[in-house]
Amino acid sequence: MLLQESGEMYIETIYVLSQSSSFVRAVDVGEMMGFSKPSVSRAMGLLKDGGYITVDPHGAISLTKKGQEVAEKMYERHQIIASLLVKLGVDPDTATEDSCKIEHVISDTTFEKIKEYATKL
Repeated sequence: MLLQESGEMYIETIYVLSQSSSFVRAVDVGEMMGFSKPSVSRAMGLLKDGGYITVDPHGAISLTKKGQEVAEKMYERHQIIASLLVKLGVDPDTATEDSCKIEHVISDTTFEKIKEYATKL
C-alpha cells in the first residue's frame, strides 16, 4: 500500500496522541485533526489493512513497527522544518502550518540537507 499524505498525517497524529496517552481512540484522532467520524473510520480501516496500525477489541489504536517508522520520520521532519522556519523569522503558527505541508512532499535527500543545515544553526 502506497501511503498518501493524508495517511501520513493520521499516523503522525496517532503518534503525537500516544505520547501523552496510552489509549488512543479514533474519536481522539478525529478531534485532533478536525475530521468526521466516518472519515476517520475509513482512514483507520485503510491504515489497518496497510499494516500501519492495530486496533484492539476496546478500540485502542497502536502503531505497528511499520507505522512507528513512518510516524517518527514525519514527526522529525515536522519538528525540524518548523524550527528552521521560526529561526528564519516565520511566526510559530505559520511555521507549523507550512511545516505540515512541506514535510510530506520533500524528498529524503532534501530533508537531510535541511536537517544538516538546521543543526549547524
